[in-house]
Amino acid sequence: MKIIIPFFAFLFVAATTFAQEESPAPTESTAPAPEEKASATVETTPEVAPSETTAPAAQKKEEVATPAPAKAAKKEAAATTATAAKPAAAAAPAAKMGKNMGVKDMENAWEAAVGKHDYATVEGFIAADFTGVSSKNKFVGRSDVMSESKHDTDTYKSAKNEKLNVKMYGSDVAVVTGRAREVGSGKDGKAFDRTFLFTDTWMMRGGKWQCIASHISKIKG
Repeated sequence: MKIIIPFFAFLFVAATTFAQEESPAPTESTAPAPEEKASATVETTPEVAPSETTAPAAQKKEEVATPAPAKAAKKEAAATTATAAKPAAAAAPAAKMGKNMGVKDMENAWEAAVGKHDYATVEGFIAADFTGVSSKNKFVGRSDVMSESKHDTDTYKSAKNEKLNVKMYGSDVAVVTGRAREVGSGKDGKAFDRTFLFTDTWMMRGGKWQCIASHISKIKG
């Protein structure tokens, strides 16, 4: 019995060893390849919408391409455009007396000055080489007109132009035809209501209109 048991034990060990040697080794295809999975994970990149990358890239490109002086010039041009877009009403109004005064305004100011005995205003409108014909049918120059104005003793209730027509001859000459009416009383207290027709010739000199010739006719009063 002692001999038989060891013999069977030997056969069992030998069979087990032979079975292990005959078992096939696992193929390479059955085992997962960790390296390949990791590589696939690294190579996969999520798609990005064009709007997320294009705009910042273009902006950076523009900032690089445009130097600082050019940016300053662009801002200055925009400020100039905004200023130019402002309405003309914001400009300062033209002075009623002086270089920016039109011939119609000067004619009205002249007649109003007669009623106020404002000699300085009348003198400022008449050219040094003025020539004309007065309402008394006399040839007159600048000094004659001023002398007549200074010796006027009438009291005026109103003195104004009722009608004015302006005809331009180029940009430097204007001819004004009109009708003026003066209401008031003389030195003797006698009331008067006078109407005149006149033709005045104006010339632009040194940026200011000056009356160089005039003809006046009294048709009433």
